[in-house]
Amino acid sequence: MAIAYGPETGTHRMPAALRAPLEGRTWREFLYLLLNLPVATTMFCFAVTMTSLGVGLLVTFLGVPVLAAALAGARGLGYMERARARALLRLDVADPLPVRPRKGRSGPTAWMGAMLANGVSWRHLLYCVLHFPWAVFGFCVSLVLWVNGWALLFYPLWKWVFPRYGEQSGMQVYGDGDGNGLYLDTPFEMAATAAVGLLIVIATPWVFRGLTQVDRLLVSGLLGPTRLATRVSELESDRGSVVDTAAADLRRIERDLHDGAQARLVALAMDLGLAKEKLLEDPDTAARMVDEAHGEVKLALQELRDLARGIHPAILTDRGLSPALSALSARCTVPVNVTVDLPQRPAPAIEGIAYFTVSELLQNISKHSRATRASVDVWRAEDRIMMQIADDGRGGADTSVGSGLAGLAERLDAVDGLLIVNSPEGGGTTITAELPWRSPHQQPAFRS
Repeated sequence: MAIAYGPETGTHRMPAALRAPLEGRTWREFLYLLLNLPVATTMFCFAVTMTSLGVGLLVTFLGVPVLAAALAGARGLGYMERARARALLRLDVADPLPVRPRKGRSGPTAWMGAMLANGVSWRHLLYCVLHFPWAVFGFCVSLVLWVNGWALLFYPLWKWVFPRYGEQSGMQVYGDGDGNGLYLDTPFEMAATAAVGLLIVIATPWVFRGLTQVDRLLVSGLLGPTRLATRVSELESDRGSVVDTAAADLRRIERDLHDGAQARLVALAMDLGLAKEKLLEDPDTAARMVDEAHGEVKLALQELRDLARGIHPAILTDRGLSPALSALSARCTVPVNVTVDLPQRPAPAIEGIAYFTVSELLQNISKHSRATRASVDVWRAEDRIMMQIADDGRGGADTSVGSGLAGLAERLDAVDGLLIVNSPEGGGTTITAELPWRSPHQQPAFRS
């Protein structure tokens, strides 16, 4: 996966066209294009030499190790190229997965077989070959434009600093054809020369950006992991998040049962036992204890209902998302306006995730926002279900590591969801959550 960092931002009074030649990005890109030639030459010579040697030695047992070494070397050069692109082009390309032999196999032979069967390694070798002609072209164009642009721009200054040398080497303006004449450039010619140089200097950064854009495509396309490998890595990470979330939910349920309803039921059993013993000796005391036990039963039943609602509320299963969210908003400490516009009910799993997402965000509003009102809007946008929860509280919410919002963002990401938080200090909070839309009985569809 390739990540291109955004442009350098800031408050500038100078127009972008005049500022571009002096920006750090332009100098970094120019340095990248200059380094392309020696780096690409080294990579090209290595790739061609090692590949030719390996193919030529295939008639012997030495060909396979040489080719495997060529691929391993190309991967090492690719690592260097990704680091160079990261430092100078601000292009972050993830390192591909390392080459591992198949499960149950080990040793040099298994490693060479895995290396030769690895498509990413061959793409690295292809990059070493294809990058060379482009590097030569980019080096020549960038160097010619940069040197000539600045040289023409400062040509009048050069003439002023070195007037005698300028007279000897300048253009002949007046002469008799026999070598006698005045060799001084006119002010108009010097001004025109500087103007042409300024135009070249202004255009050069944009040419650099076009040239390095091709380099970005080559690096991200040939040196990065495949989309399938990236997706597999994402799914492995998401699986870990789902497992951790499920384990945390099980621990929460066990803790609630142990500390809540279970403790009340144990106390209830003890009270009923004492009441049974006093039933004949002191009926009034026994009746009072039975009455207290009856109250404990009601509280235990309420806790069990709350626990069941926390696992999966019955109203969500029976009536759908809109009534469930309305009932949920009624328990919030601030007035909540709920609007649900869905053409049909989504799949139960998506419906449950949407419910608990809104539930957790409304709990945050009740506990931390100091808001006077809130709103919940749910709608469908193509193949996504959108949820927007807003309040007029103090703001300042963030998804920093360790916060509840960070955990919620991870849980949504595990099902290809997204959480966007807009919460300026003192300006209220608007949180937008996305989930993939799945109709009932529809197979899961993950983003590509």
